[in-house]
Amino acid sequence: MRISLSTDSFRTTKADFLAVSAGTAHVDKDPALTALAKSMGGTALADAIKDEGFTGKVGQVLKLQAHGRLAARWVIVVGVGKDAGKPAAARLLGHHVAKASQRQRSAALILPVDDAESVRQAAEGLLGGSYRYDTYFTGSRKPKGGLKSAELLVSDAKDPALKDGLLAGRAVGEAVNVARTLVNAPPNDLTPPALADFAATEAEKLGVSAMVWDKAQIEEAGMHLLLAVNRGSSIEPRFVHMKWEPEGATRKVVFVGKGLTFDSGGLCLKPAKSMIDMKCDMAGAAITIGVVLAAARMKLPIAVHAVIGSTENMGGADAYRPGDIFPSLDGKTVEIINTDAEGRLVLADALAYARELGGDYVIDHATLTGACMVALGQWRAGLFSADDELAERYLQAAGASGEAYWRLPMDEELRPTLKSPVADLKHTGSAYGGAVTAALFLSEFAGKSRFMHLDVAGPSFLDSAHGFLPQGGTGFGVGTAIRFLEGLLESQAD
Repeated sequence: MRISLSTDSFRTTKADFLAVSAGTAHVDKDPALTALAKSMGGTALADAIKDEGFTGKVGQVLKLQAHGRLAARWVIVVGVGKDAGKPAAARLLGHHVAKASQRQRSAALILPVDDAESVRQAAEGLLGGSYRYDTYFTGSRKPKGGLKSAELLVSDAKDPALKDGLLAGRAVGEAVNVARTLVNAPPNDLTPPALADFAATEAEKLGVSAMVWDKAQIEEAGMHLLLAVNRGSSIEPRFVHMKWEPEGATRKVVFVGKGLTFDSGGLCLKPAKSMIDMKCDMAGAAITIGVVLAAARMKLPIAVHAVIGSTENMGGADAYRPGDIFPSLDGKTVEIINTDAEGRLVLADALAYARELGGDYVIDHATLTGACMVALGQWRAGLFSADDELAERYLQAAGASGEAYWRLPMDEELRPTLKSPVADLKHTGSAYGGAVTAALFLSEFAGKSRFMHLDVAGPSFLDSAHGFLPQGGTGFGVGTAIRFLEGLLESQAD
């Protein structure tokens, strides 16, 4: 989609849709509605609001024809509730305009605030709302609608701050959609080698370096836990390290992603119902790739690394077994308890590698536990860190991005449940506190890094749309990570 800034008047801008946000049904209490109603003449807008029962509630959409009173063909009013008059309303506006578009190809948006944040939020909303995963549709099932262009009506289209806002909105919106498409891709096509090839190809386009190890190189490095999970699969694993390192960067953040392109549960086989969506078990890797690509597009002056371990977890003749013991890249030995708790094994070797990169922070994204979904539901991710400052910074970034996280405890009283009678560690604890013991296990391999684990099992893949999140892969996590990086830059400037 082409998104541009325009100084055209809303009265004269030529578009299929002229869009405005509102938090009320009272035309005379909203300046934008008042001006729009006056331009349309008579009581056409007020009558439509009354007839359609529009109240300004979040997500309500009112469409009416302009009947030649404006240069635009249609007027669309999007309910934004208590966010009326705030930059956050711009994202709601963009999202619902894109969702409402059928045969309409162009839109002009009256922003709730004439500032860079509104421009950014509108761009993110437009790109997110227009997302469709249609790769495998053919013939009449191939979608033919959708917005092709959108103008954001501003007072000064040459304002550098507004241009930067548009660049950021596009970068984040596109990166989120990249993550969505990776998660939605079927596992017969998105294998570990295919995921690694995608990461390397996209990195090259943006000046991001990418190192990809095949199975032999992973063996040579000593990543025995990653290799253990891979043993049941006929498809080789991959290990990926992407680096955005702009000249003069003084801060470095290393993101680690779980890249299970399919998880059958291994010998501890999942039931069919639980297996059907396990293509999504590489969402952590998709988020991690998206973060680096967005940082590069925005040219953030901060070093951003992505470390990804990718494999399938299958039940072949050589599959790893409960009771097996394997060494790790870290050196600790690990007793296998449940082969369906494979993600933490892959992450353990990835974290041991990541901690040696010397970043200010090491942060992983992983669809790790059903226990986290039981605790927090589908739409909120679990945040685990013993570092109070890091956790608070990240929660603030989440508030700015509109993504939902909740900090859960790194309860040290549960760490003894990971002790094994025959190895250094068991990779699962007791039946209780599963999300917490998973985080504690990962922390064993992060060393002295300022470490945070993000369990995105719930919001990374949804059975049905919720708020800004679509059905299927959601790209949840990319937006917060970028806001976190920007926050580090702001604190450094202070």
